Formats: sequence, structure tokens, C-alpha cells
Amino acid sequence: MKNKTSSLPQEGEARPSRCPDNSAFKQQKLPAWKPQLTIAAVLSSFFLTGVFCLSVGVCLIISANSVREIQIDYSDKCSDCSKLRENSSNWNKECHCSVNFMLKEDMLGDVFMYYGLQNFYQNHRRYVISRSDAQLLGRNVNIQKSYCAPFTTYRNGTPMAPCGAIANSMFNDTIDLFYNLNSSVIQVPLLKTGNSWWTDKNVKFRNPKSYNLSSAFAGTARPPYWQKPVYLLDEEDERNNGYVNDDFIIWMRVSAFATFRNLYRRVRRIRQFADGLPAGNYTFHISYNFPVTKFKGRKHVILSTVVWSGGSNPFLGIAYVVSGTAATLTGFVITVIHLKLRKKKTFFQK
Repeated sequence: MKNKTSSLPQEGEARPSRCPDNSAFKQQKLPAWKPQLTIAAVLSSFFLTGVFCLSVGVCLIISANSVREIQIDYSDKCSDCSKLRENSSNWNKECHCSVNFMLKEDMLGDVFMYYGLQNFYQNHRRYVISRSDAQLLGRNVNIQKSYCAPFTTYRNGTPMAPCGAIANSMFNDTIDLFYNLNSSVIQVPLLKTGNSWWTDKNVKFRNPKSYNLSSAFAGTARPPYWQKPVYLLDEEDERNNGYVNDDFIIWMRVSAFATFRNLYRRVRRIRQFADGLPAGNYTFHISYNFPVTKFKGRKHVILSTVVWSGGSNPFLGIAYVVSGTAATLTGFVITVIHLKLRKKKTFFQK
């Protein structure tokens, strides 16, 4: 039997060295930049950072405050329709309501229409994953293996298209805007396409390949809460149907908070509305379909302009101002400490 200790170094033999090779790289002798932090460099960096953040923050806040926005809550103004929608058996009964409001000032430039929901939680884990991305790409997949349950198939085995809780709860109120000019009523032209991201429209969502959409979705059925199948979401524009429908794509991008808004329409800038929305009296005509009373929710319609920094959200500007203020105050504190220590050092030297 071979002795196990024969491989160990014997007494008097040199042990192998574990030191790294004597090279510039392994001995960390490569040239490096080692900045010397002087008091002037530290203070200047703090003050310059503070001035930059304060300047950007003030500009962002001023820009956000220049946005013209009006928000209309129609939850109570359409109370009759709201009571009708409390009973799910009335899903096929139409209900319409009107909401009048006045614009005191012109809304110049591009005007965007949003729908807002309050107390609607889209951030629940079971809700967020309740979809089939493969199905939304137009692939023929077995949705039974997805996370869409219980919105996968009907009792007779017919699969739902699209499946999942997100698609089933899609916002389906129809909102039209009318301009009351003297004794005439003019419908404001609204754009329903071009509102989603390019990547969503061309990468994440695709329709099944077929010579027409009705045959592409043959053998499937609409989700339970939908009033029409997915290939009839926009009966006026065939290119805005199926999984590539803008309203559907925007809804499928879930929100992180219980109160949120989604882009619904854009005002088409033609005729009287070439410069935006003129001041005057307006009316929202709403086809009320989306129930909110069971979860104590609220519904809004928002008309808003945009500026170079985006919408009317001042959060980014406030964050810059807070960061700039903190950096400036830190600079002053370091200055005071430095002056006190220098006075003590001068006193002891004398």
C-alpha cells in the first residue's frame, strides 16, 4: 500500500511558495490615478452639485406647473348607470350619461384625454401574472398551462382569447367629447391609435396569422366581462383590432398604485381645434360599462396638455430640489467645520 505521507515535503525540503508572481499586474504595481481630496475640491463638488440640482429642479417644477389640466369625476354624476352595473346580469344593457363642464382658458397645443381609476389595485401578484404572453404574441399555445386560471376556458372547454384576469377586467367605458358653440354642438375629433408604445405594438403584441381576424380567432370566445370578441374591439379600423388594439395594449400595462390614469385618446388638431381646445362649454358623453361601486372605486376623465418635461407630475422636480438643498447644506456644514478646525490649529501653533 502506498504511503500517503510520501507526497508531503520532507524535512529540509523547500515548501512551494504561495506568493503571486512578481509581475506588475499581480503585485498591483500598475499606474493608477489616486486623487487627493483637498478641502477646495470637496467643497466645490458639493456646491456645484447643489447649484445644478436646484437649477434643474426649479425648471422642472415651473414646467410641470405650466401644464393645463382639468379632471372630471363622473362616478356620482352617472349614478343611475352605476346602480345598473352593480347587477352583473345587466351586462348587455346599454347605459349612457352626460357630464357638462367649462374650460375657462384655452388648452393650447396637443391635448390628451385620460381615464383615471381610484382604489383599483392592479399590483396584486396573482393579478399581475394572470396573462399569457405567448398567446398575446399570436402563438397557438395551451393556455391551461399558463397563469390565466380561472379565466382560461369556459365550462364547455372553449378557450378564452385573451385569457387572464388582466384582460377580463379591461376598462370598457366609451367616452366622447363635444364642444358646445352657441347653439351648435360639435364633436371633438379624437385619435384612438398611436397612443401605445412602439415596442408594444410591434414586439410584445401580435395577432395570429390568418387571412382575416375572425378566422384567426375561430374556436375561441371573449372573456366573461367583455361585451364583444377581441377581433371587434375597433370596428372602424381593422388595423386596430385584436391583440394590437391600442386600448387593450395600454390596459395590459398594469399600474403599481391603486390610483392611476391611462391614456385614452388624443385630440386631433383640425378645424376649430387646430391650436388645441378653445375655452368654452363642453360635454362628455359616456357609455357606462365599467363597474366600480363593489370595490368603492372612482372614475375620472382627465384632459391635459404636455410640456418638454412631460405631464403635470412635479415629483422629479421636487426630488432635484431636495437633493440640491441637501448637497448645498452639506457644503456649508463642511465649511463651518473646516473653519473651526483651522482656527484651533492656528491657535495651538501660536
